[in-house]
Amino acid sequence: MGRDRGPWWPCRSSGWRPPPWWKWPPLRSGDCNRDAASGHPVSLRRAWAFLTRLPGGAHPRDDRELGRSVPWFSAVGAVVGGLSGALYWALHSPLGPSIAAVVAVGAGAAATGGFHEDGLADTADALGGSTRERRLEIMKDSRVGAFGVLALVLFTLVRVFAVSSLEPLDGLVALVLAHMLGRAMAVALMGVVPAAAGTGLGHSYTAHLPRAWTAVAVIASSAVAASLGPAGAVALLGAAAGAAAVGLIARRAFGGTTGDVLGAIEQVGEMAVLVSAAGLVATYGWSWS
Repeated sequence: MGRDRGPWWPCRSSGWRPPPWWKWPPLRSGDCNRDAASGHPVSLRRAWAFLTRLPGGAHPRDDRELGRSVPWFSAVGAVVGGLSGALYWALHSPLGPSIAAVVAVGAGAAATGGFHEDGLADTADALGGSTRERRLEIMKDSRVGAFGVLALVLFTLVRVFAVSSLEPLDGLVALVLAHMLGRAMAVALMGVVPAAAGTGLGHSYTAHLPRAWTAVAVIASSAVAASLGPAGAVALLGAAAGAAAVGLIARRAFGGTTGDVLGAIEQVGEMAVLVSAAGLVATYGWSWS
């Protein structure tokens, strides 16, 4: 009965007090010390450490903490996109749009250690396998094959060309939206497509996924995109369609999602947003008026 009243109730006899408001909601693990150290700000720092190579994070200690950080993935993406977009905005005039776009896209990849690009390459290579077991085996291979290289080159070129076609401020907005929606779409797929295996990152994400907060994060990211006029709405639809397509392919080819598949979904979503922006922003801008 005590556990039904909240995660702090079993700890009262040991002198434990509920955590302060900025660490809510705490984990329901039954571990009083861990519960006291949980909450949204801590989960944000864990998402930051997991998704980027930038300072300021706190690495997840186990699958529970990793899963709990998932709702913050799109927020981390928005910050990474902001850093990338700020470089494009700052370098557009002195260096020209082409070089500025290369630096901006490269900086976004460097900030994450090529985390999502690696997933794209591994997924592309794995799709060349003849059986499900062989595909999963190829995906675990750290070497990059021809399909992986082609996917990386094509996706990078499309993103660079799309960004270089935008004005400085439009490019900044597009990069923030692309990184945010790309991760939001990957997070959305975690909740609807099962993991392909009982181990690996795909399983780690979904095993302890806080579905209510994950839904809030995806809805919030989608609302931001939809508020940015026709370009934002089309970008949202394109990212969602791309994520759905990759999810269906993964379900058939691998039996579900993996960490690499989720990285590929992020890259597809990012590219869809940037292409939509390149085609529509010059005409419609970023508003409905």
